[in-house]
Amino acid sequence: MLSQQALIALIIFIITYAIIVSEKIHRTKIALVGAIFVLFFKIMPQEEAITKIDFNTIGLLIGMMIIVAITSKTGLFQYLAVKAAKMVGGDPLKILVVFFALTAICSALLDNVTTVLLFTSVTFAISDMLQINPIPFLIAEILAANIGGTGTLIGDPPNIMIGGATGLGFNDFILNLMFPVVCISIATCWVLYLLYRKELEISPEQKKLVMTMEESSFLVNIPLMKKCIAILSLTIFGFVLHQALHFESATVAMAGAALLLLVGGLDPEEVFKEIEWNTIFFFVGLFVLVGGLEVTGIIHQVAEWAMSVTQGNTIMMHVLILWLSAIGSAFVDNIPFVATMIPLIKSMGEIGKMDVTSLWWTLSLGACLGGNGTIIGASANVVVSSLAAAHGRPISFIGYMKIAFPLMLLSIVISNIYIYFAYLL
Repeated sequence: MLSQQALIALIIFIITYAIIVSEKIHRTKIALVGAIFVLFFKIMPQEEAITKIDFNTIGLLIGMMIIVAITSKTGLFQYLAVKAAKMVGGDPLKILVVFFALTAICSALLDNVTTVLLFTSVTFAISDMLQINPIPFLIAEILAANIGGTGTLIGDPPNIMIGGATGLGFNDFILNLMFPVVCISIATCWVLYLLYRKELEISPEQKKLVMTMEESSFLVNIPLMKKCIAILSLTIFGFVLHQALHFESATVAMAGAALLLLVGGLDPEEVFKEIEWNTIFFFVGLFVLVGGLEVTGIIHQVAEWAMSVTQGNTIMMHVLILWLSAIGSAFVDNIPFVATMIPLIKSMGEIGKMDVTSLWWTLSLGACLGGNGTIIGASANVVVSSLAAAHGRPISFIGYMKIAFPLMLLSIVISNIYIYFAYLL
C-alpha cells in the first residue's frame, strides 16, 4: 500500500504529466507549478528538493548554450551547413544520414546534450538555406544522440552511474555495448530514411542553388570565430578528460563559457538573452517532481516488484529489467530509476550467489535507449524540442512519440536479441 504522501506525489506527477502531454499549457509553467505542489503538500522540504535538482546537468546546459550563442554570431554554423550540403550534392536525405552518423559518433565521445546543442544550430542553418522542414533532422539527431551515448562509459549518465557503482571500465562498455549500438543505429537510420524520403525531396534547382553558394561568405567575424573554435576544442578536450581530472562536465562547460565571454568581447547581457531559460526551468521543475516519487519510495517499490516477479529465472530477469527500464525511462527520468536499480541488482547477485555482470549491460541498454521514447525521456530530447520551439518549429509530444516510440521499441527488440545470444545461451 502507498502511504498518503506517496499517493499525493503520484497524483501530482500524473496530473502534471497529463497536462504536459496535452500541450494545453506551456510545459515549463506546469512543471514549475507541479514542483511547487510537491513542496506545498510537504512531500519533501525545500532544502531536500534543491538537492534533487541535478546542477551538473543545469550547469552543462547553460555553459554550452553560452558557447553556442557566441559561436552562432560568427556565421560558423551557416558555413558548416553549406559545406555539408555541398559535400553530398545538396541532397537533404543524404544530409540527414550524415548528421545522424556524426551525432551518434560525437555522443559516444562527448555528453549527448553538448552534441545536440552543436548539431541543432547547424540543422537550423541548413534547413533555412534549403527551405525545408528541420523537424526530421532534429528527430534523427535526438535518436542518434541517445543511441550513440549508450555505447560508452561517458556517453550517458546511466552508464556513468553503472560504471562508478561496479568498477566496469571504458573498454568494458565498448566491448559489450558498441556492437548492439551499431546495429541499432543502422536499423534506426534506415527506417528514418524510408520514412522521410518523400518529405525531404527538393527540386534540382534548389540543389543547384546550394552548389553555387560560397560558404566562406557566411563568415562574418573571423577573429571571434577563431577564438570560438579554440575554446570549443579545449572544452571538448576537457569533456574527454574530465573524469581523469576529477572535474564534473558542468565545470568544464562553465569554464569554457566563462573564458569565451572573457576573450570574445561581447556584452554578457546580449549573450544571456540567447540562453533557453525555458529549458533550464523545465528541468528544475522536472527534477523536483521526480524527486517526489523518489523520496516517497514509489520508484523503489516498482523496482522491488520487478525483482520479485522474476522468481530467480535468469532469462526473465534480463527481459523484465530491459523492458521495465526502457518503458520507465521513456516517461520518467532514468537517473533516479537507475540509482534505485543498482543496489537491487547487487542484492540479487549476493542472495542468489550469481554473476550479475550481464544485468548491468541490460540495465544500460534499457535505460539509455528508453529515453528516445518521448520528448521528455532524456535531456537531449528536451533541449532540442525547446530550441525548435524557440525557432518557431515546435515538436509536439504526440507527433514526436508517433515516430520515436516505435523506433525505441525496435531498438529494445534488437537489444533483447543481442542479450539473449551474448549472455543467456
